[in-house]
Amino acid sequence: MKYASVIAFCCLFLVGVAPADSLNVRLVGGCDTRGAAYGVAVSGTYAYIAASAYGLRVISIADPTNPVEVGNCDTPGTAYGVAVSGSYACVASGNGGLRVISVVDPANPVEVGFHDSLGSALGVAVSGGYACVAYDLYGLRVFSVPGATEVGHCDTLLQASGVAVSGNYAYVADGDSGLWVVSVSSPEHPVGHCGTPGEAQGVAASGDYAHVADGSGGLRVISVANPIQPSEVGYCGAPAAAYGVAVSERYAYLADGSAGLRVVSVHDPAHPTEVGHYDTVGTAHSVAVNGGHVYVAAGSAGLQIYQFYAAGVEESPRPQASGHKPAMTVVRSLPQGAVAFDAMGRRVVEPKPGVYFVREGPQATSREPQAVRKIIITK
Repeated sequence: MKYASVIAFCCLFLVGVAPADSLNVRLVGGCDTRGAAYGVAVSGTYAYIAASAYGLRVISIADPTNPVEVGNCDTPGTAYGVAVSGSYACVASGNGGLRVISVVDPANPVEVGFHDSLGSALGVAVSGGYACVAYDLYGLRVFSVPGATEVGHCDTLLQASGVAVSGNYAYVADGDSGLWVVSVSSPEHPVGHCGTPGEAQGVAASGDYAHVADGSGGLRVISVANPIQPSEVGYCGAPAAAYGVAVSERYAYLADGSAGLRVVSVHDPAHPTEVGHYDTVGTAHSVAVNGGHVYVAAGSAGLQIYQFYAAGVEESPRPQASGHKPAMTVVRSLPQGAVAFDAMGRRVVEPKPGVYFVREGPQATSREPQAVRKIIITK
């Protein structure tokens, strides 16, 4: 098949299969998780799912188009959240508390520690040998890993539902009271607080900003450059109830309940703007981003895997003319700012030596077709 025909096929594929309820996002694959998928974490070639009453499910994502469960570990209670660090997966398992599971052998995960003397563990983040757990009415609790021995705590005001860790600080999504900033090394007294209009469910931290999934309040972008006085700098509404959020390359990926996956540009934190979405089957509870793919814990629909394309690529108003033969450029690395696609139209985040295609020219608002350039990256 000639390259011109390949390009025509790819463009038609990207334009033709996009359903009416999506924008710049493509469904790649999915995997049933038996129980409802509430939490997701990704490490290497595995996705780890907190699957309600069925505990931890380990799914191989070596081929994102065909994810396959390879192992599982039942936990007591309801598994709501999961975080992975090194050889351990930490599961926030509702009234089953914190469960620490060795995943040295992903096919045979084994519990090696637990703590279940408090209320309901709803969210978890791991950093530096410690698990920070959003423990519902008991606020933030900090445990050693793998022993699951409590080493500190912070009683937040309401319902601690989600937590993220960045540097020396833990960021706690605390329901109607909003965002709390807590020192991991000395958690007894919160460092700062910022109220949010909705019900803070999930949080992701990146640089000087915390991004809060704020229920009916959508996405709230909060500056934490001064952790003592965090302040909201921007927001983006969402059609349903935002439960979880992940941030990568200045995009926030929002698990928006019944409205599915929303992609929000946070290049300008003061003016976050939705640039993509996909109305998932099932309820989107949690999201993780890794290696150019977006992983959504979609409730009864299990794990769903997506790709986000820059605006105007997946749903361009007009496909590339089939008779156009792309120009060819031989380079040692991808040009700055360019986005590469393989011959099947899949985005390649870290291209290795080989043949790729780059779309150039008009933006998504233009009615003109985009040009396509063939790039050959050499060693």
